[in-house]
Amino acid sequence: MAATDVSEQVLQSLAVYGQGTSAWFEDEADAWVSGHLVSKEVTDTDVKMVFQDDIHAEREHVFEQKLKVLEKGKGASLPPLRNPPRLENIDDLTNLSHLNEPSVLNTIRIRYAQRNIYTYSGIVLIATNPFDRVPLYEPDIIQQYSGRKRGELEPHLFAIAEDAYRCMIREQTNQTIVVSGESGAGKTVSAKFIMRYFATADDKDTAGKAAKGSGMTEVEEQILATNPIMEAFGNAKTSRNDNSSRFGKYIEIQFDKSCNIVGAKIRTYLLERSRLIFQPEIERNYHIFYQLCAGAPINERKELELKDWTKFHYLNQSGTGVIPGVDDVEEFELTQRSLSMVGIAVQTQWQIFRLLAALLHIGDIEIGGRNDATIASDEPAMATATRLLGVNPTEFKKWLTKRQIVTRSDSIVKPLSPAQAIVVRDSVAKYIYASLFDWLVDVVNRSLSCQQEGLVATFIGVLDIYGFEHFKKNSFEQFCINYANEKLQQQFNQHVFKLEQEEYIREEINWQFIEFSDNQPCIEMIEARLGILSLLDEESRLPTGSDQGFCDKLYNNFSTPTYKQYFKKPRFSNKAFTVCHYAHDVEYESEGFLDKNKDTVPDEILTMLQNAKSEFVVEMLHTATEAANATAQSNRESVTGTPKPGPLKRPGGAAAAKKPTLGSIFKLSLISLMDTIGQTNVHYIRCIKPNEAKVAWVFDPNMVLAQLRACGVLETIRISCAGYPTRWTFEEFADRYYALVNSKHWDPHTHPDVKQLCNVILGTYINDSDKFQVGLSKIFFRAGQLAYLEKMRADRWNECTILLQKNMRRFITRIRYLRMKDLSLRLQQVARKQVAKRQLVHLRHEKSAVMIQSQIRGYLARDRQRKTVEFIVHLQAAVRRNLAQRYFANFKQNHAATQIQRLVRGWMARKKLQEQRRFVTRVQACVRKRQARKCLQALRAEARSATHLQQVSYKLENKVVELTQHITQHKDEKEQLRLKTVQLESLLKTWTEKYEKLEHKSKALESSSVASKEQLARLQMDFDELQTKYDGAATELATRTADVTRLQEELDAQRNEVSQLKLRPARIQTLNNGSSHGGAQGGEDVAELKNQIAALKAQLSQSLKSPKRQGSINSAYPRNLSPSHVAGRGYSPDRSARSPSSPGAAAHYRFHSPLAMDATTGTDALAGKVMYAEPEQMRPLSLDQQQLQAVERQGNPEDAMRALLQDIEPLEKEILEGLIIQLKVLPPSPQQLPVRQEIMFPAHTIGLCITQMWRYGYLAESERLLFTAMDTIQRHCLNFHGEDTIVPCAYWLSNAHELLSLVCSTEQELLRDMQYNAMKGRRGVGWHEFEKLVSTVKFELQCLEDNLYHHWLTELKKRLEKMAVPALIENQSLPGFVATESNRFFGKILSSASTPAYSMDELLNTLNRIYRAMKCYYLHESVIEQVLTELLKLIGVSTFNDLVMRRNYNSWKRAMQIQYNITRLEEWCKTHEAADSTIQLEHLMQAAKLLQLKKETPEDIQTIYDVCWLLAPSQVQKLLQNYYVADYEDPISNDILRAVASRVSSGDANDILLLDNVSVDDSPYEVPEPENVVLSSYLPAFLDLQRLKRLMTLTSVVPPLTRKNSLSIGP
Repeated sequence: MAATDVSEQVLQSLAVYGQGTSAWFEDEADAWVSGHLVSKEVTDTDVKMVFQDDIHAEREHVFEQKLKVLEKGKGASLPPLRNPPRLENIDDLTNLSHLNEPSVLNTIRIRYAQRNIYTYSGIVLIATNPFDRVPLYEPDIIQQYSGRKRGELEPHLFAIAEDAYRCMIREQTNQTIVVSGESGAGKTVSAKFIMRYFATADDKDTAGKAAKGSGMTEVEEQILATNPIMEAFGNAKTSRNDNSSRFGKYIEIQFDKSCNIVGAKIRTYLLERSRLIFQPEIERNYHIFYQLCAGAPINERKELELKDWTKFHYLNQSGTGVIPGVDDVEEFELTQRSLSMVGIAVQTQWQIFRLLAALLHIGDIEIGGRNDATIASDEPAMATATRLLGVNPTEFKKWLTKRQIVTRSDSIVKPLSPAQAIVVRDSVAKYIYASLFDWLVDVVNRSLSCQQEGLVATFIGVLDIYGFEHFKKNSFEQFCINYANEKLQQQFNQHVFKLEQEEYIREEINWQFIEFSDNQPCIEMIEARLGILSLLDEESRLPTGSDQGFCDKLYNNFSTPTYKQYFKKPRFSNKAFTVCHYAHDVEYESEGFLDKNKDTVPDEILTMLQNAKSEFVVEMLHTATEAANATAQSNRESVTGTPKPGPLKRPGGAAAAKKPTLGSIFKLSLISLMDTIGQTNVHYIRCIKPNEAKVAWVFDPNMVLAQLRACGVLETIRISCAGYPTRWTFEEFADRYYALVNSKHWDPHTHPDVKQLCNVILGTYINDSDKFQVGLSKIFFRAGQLAYLEKMRADRWNECTILLQKNMRRFITRIRYLRMKDLSLRLQQVARKQVAKRQLVHLRHEKSAVMIQSQIRGYLARDRQRKTVEFIVHLQAAVRRNLAQRYFANFKQNHAATQIQRLVRGWMARKKLQEQRRFVTRVQACVRKRQARKCLQALRAEARSATHLQQVSYKLENKVVELTQHITQHKDEKEQLRLKTVQLESLLKTWTEKYEKLEHKSKALESSSVASKEQLARLQMDFDELQTKYDGAATELATRTADVTRLQEELDAQRNEVSQLKLRPARIQTLNNGSSHGGAQGGEDVAELKNQIAALKAQLSQSLKSPKRQGSINSAYPRNLSPSHVAGRGYSPDRSARSPSSPGAAAHYRFHSPLAMDATTGTDALAGKVMYAEPEQMRPLSLDQQQLQAVERQGNPEDAMRALLQDIEPLEKEILEGLIIQLKVLPPSPQQLPVRQEIMFPAHTIGLCITQMWRYGYLAESERLLFTAMDTIQRHCLNFHGEDTIVPCAYWLSNAHELLSLVCSTEQELLRDMQYNAMKGRRGVGWHEFEKLVSTVKFELQCLEDNLYHHWLTELKKRLEKMAVPALIENQSLPGFVATESNRFFGKILSSASTPAYSMDELLNTLNRIYRAMKCYYLHESVIEQVLTELLKLIGVSTFNDLVMRRNYNSWKRAMQIQYNITRLEEWCKTHEAADSTIQLEHLMQAAKLLQLKKETPEDIQTIYDVCWLLAPSQVQKLLQNYYVADYEDPISNDILRAVASRVSSGDANDILLLDNVSVDDSPYEVPEPENVVLSSYLPAFLDLQRLKRLMTLTSVVPPLTRKNSLSIGP
């Protein structure tokens, strides 16, 4: 095809793609990427365009297409165009100039990146889940949207709710808000906020509407209370969502004629019953079960026999029972409160929980047997379940394992197989739970619905429905869900099409019918008379029906060409079928379809439940059945249009085949829902899940694009693009594009017609009339026309700009040229003369420089050569000397090693020879002795024979021959050894000569290495010194051993003394500084003596229980952690409420061990110095695998743990020195805050030690360690002053609170362990003493926090008190308004001398350091707020008081500077989460405003009082009196000053001049509540703490169950 044969439309489409035009291209990772055109080539047959990627410049996108193909598709295959940048962040997608799929995705992505989660798409609101808390739903936001039209504010679901509310008021019609999306997209949360909006929005414009000033009404509170109830019983954790709704719900919020909420009604759809009996991996059952297991009280737990969720079969199949960030105990309390709110009594609530517990026990019924199902007679779960249900256990057991077949003449009872019995058991559980859910919905509806007939005028329905689901394995639930989405999508398409056509008709424009994808054939295939659901019901009613039979029927019925596009048979499976939905082709597994559809409970069990002893069960089933029948009747009437008389009763016996199936019930309810929605005005919210991992503010383009296709947003856009998506009013269009035509058309003097002007513009630039339509009030444009007009407008403005620039530049250039020409003529003469002179001087200088350079270069070259030669000579000498020293050292070492080896080997050989010789001699003696005895016996026997003498003679002769040979052999060996000795002597002489030569050479080398000998001598001295220290340490170790023995003896003496003190309390002896010598303590208070006696008794009982452990007495040494013992401190939190007998008051003595004194000395030595660690040093210390293996080889690790904890002093030393005194702290980074895992919290390590001590019963040791550590921390922090306190005090304040939280968590854990052991029949010993210790520890930790906070704030206040006034009052950083303290002349001269001591930047830097330190070390948010509020209060009060008292200073220029400084401080507060603290600066701000306001008339003064309402009359008077009048100002008249003075009242207590000063030495502190802290064993790698490392290793080795035997738990 030639280019001339291409249609004009295609050529225009190609013409749009000019140089630099951006277009979209598909991408696997980002779905769509953009590129700009760099080259375009159009031939007679082809077109080729090359685009360069906008992100990756090296990447290219090539588009090649045949013109014939383009003509056939009318240019539809061209790359989609990208919108101009100004339109990409638009809040309504339909206003995009290029409305295509990638542009829609890009707009949503850009808005999401800018934290805008809401976007309009015509009538649809797209809500992208941020997976984060966003400040968009506060009450103030609700009131902002109340009464506003849609489009006035940013897109929001409140705008949709307000639009529905206004439509209801305006049109008096019912409304529906459809909230849809896939699991995890935020549907449930969106629906909750919509309901909250209706309940809390204050509409004052509607007549008769009740104001919200007094709070919500009871009905509105009940409506909001339904959310926790429905979520508890109908929501569960899935793989995609932690709070996924497993049912659909339609909530009707009912309004009266005055638009007040008078009631509500809930309709539910398709509860996922199968979740009760099975949950996939990482998913959970319904929330209520976990809430019940976690939150039930002890008595109810025992009565219901509740256990942990891991013990129930229905809960532990997935292995997941905890949702991060969700407390099931709190949720259970919320559920209980919500049930009470909707009118369910507490007794009824526990009947509900009793039924839920019965369901859990039903799931634990074990069914055995091979062919026939059997249940053990003593099955505990069976007994518990039947007891809670109130049914006969024998009958219940019988009908779980048997079934009854009823014939015409008889009934037959047949046993069930184990698999069938399990199905029956699970069906009973599902039926009970579904009935309970229906009953709960019915009760809620009866409580919420308006009981007064005729009061309900209209309603707004909120539909929270499941989105389209497509998993790897799809079953009956997914089929029903996708069927519902097919119906909703059809209704959505029809609604969009209807609105689009209504708009065209209303504007009276020419339009054609818009085609849209209709999924009616797919819906008919599902719900028709011979559809999938009908075939499923038919197969379900057959006695021999099966899933395979159901599949075969589907294959037979839908294999015709009619259903080819909607039904497919999988290639590799005969038990599955594929339905082609509007969003995606989904393959369904037929397994379980029939069972889930029938969901039948045996009639015998049903009768048993209906006649149960539990009245609640009977009433609940009756109510649920009636509610289900009423709903089915209503649905059937809505379908058929004619009511059928009589209730729908559940038949039994032979009529069982007519029971309604779950599929038919869902079909009828869905059709009824569609009818309800069809009769209302519908509003749509499409929730989008941006990523699968649920990470905050992460956008997955492919996932979002798939959801946009599935939820119908792109279909909406396609329908809009098929018509006229862009719509402008005449005024907007004329105002935007008037410059495109001649000014005569829009001259304001001629009063042009706006509509005529628009027609002129359109007729000039758009020739094709089909590209736009002019309506009555709007202009409708086809897609892409707005971008074309924008291009024309930009070109027009560029032309005008160029024309103006050309003329202005010509004029400016000509004037400049004439001036420069005249000036250049005058300057040329002077310049040429000066240039000639300079050239002459330059030549002279150049010649001189050349001569000087030649000499200097020669000198430098010679000097450089000389130095190089000297350096090489010295280097060679040094290298040779070094080599010789190394050679001599190696030779000397080898020679010495050879001598040592020779001597050692000789000694070992001789020793071995001697041992062997002795051994052989002993063996020979024994053998010879035995042989001799035998020989003697033989000789005695032979002596009696005649031949004996002959044999003896023969033997003697042989012996002589042998001896002669042996002597000859020894002579030969001796001669050989002599020759070998001569050879060895000659060889030794040769080596001796060589050694002497080498020794002479080494002496020569030694004479030249004096420095090496000196170094060797120094090393020898160091070695001797270390040896001396080692000997001293060994001696000290021996002394310490003796001290330990002595202390043990003294401990026994103390025990005897304590026993005497029991009988004679008046002669109590106290211990001082670790010794056991007592002295009389006369004059003590009687109450104090009683407290000490109690403490001594507790310690005595503890020491008697553990006599082998090193004891410690609680009241032995005075401690001063409590604020009352710190000089000048006030009371600690709740200190005044404690009685003298409380643990905190009784424990007013503490340890001062030698280690604590050493720690104090160390802290004094390191006073004012903070040791920082580099970030790379904060690498976690991994557990040594070799050490783990060694611990495992040593045997029982508990013994090692006990030994480590008993040896308290080395452990205490490591903690005090390594973790407190010499710890390197990670400094706060100004760039970015470190994550919590990078911060080393010593509190966790200390808490680990304390926890293990408590677990093993070492209470006294733990008390000593903990109090010593707290004292060391306090002393360490008190040594810092000024700005040096920022880091250490913030760090240790955070650690103190962490330690307090750990203590509270450990207390709760041990309490649970004790309760668990008590249930197991084991009693705890020493629990009372432990509670007293923990109470004391918590009190002292609170006191430690209070002391650290007080010292820190005191030092910070001292610092900021010096900086506040110079920085805020005196500093002048605003240019143009600089004021001087005296007249103009002296002000200029002395401007440098009047520089304030501190600037505003320094003040903000100090606050930044404080804030970064608090954030870096994760101080509690309440503490951060207290610190910033206290510091800003100090700044505000001190600066205000200083400003009030200054004279000849307070001018309006100063006020401008002060206001600018305050603004900077306020901006800092807002960016650092402290915006509320700026109220402390309000006095200063109003004072600055006062100085800037006019002060000429009484009206001006009244304005001052109105504006500065916070200032007292005395303060206003003082500021006006001290006002500095500039030269160009009129002085304040006396009449004005008199009028101001008349307002001052001396009798008014509130009329004060100066604000109360903020105390520098006292800072109130509110201790935050302990948090749930997870114990961390993180230690940086640079810490060499062997004992703590071993403790962590043992903690990881000792199993938790073994460590549970804490606090001396015994049988």
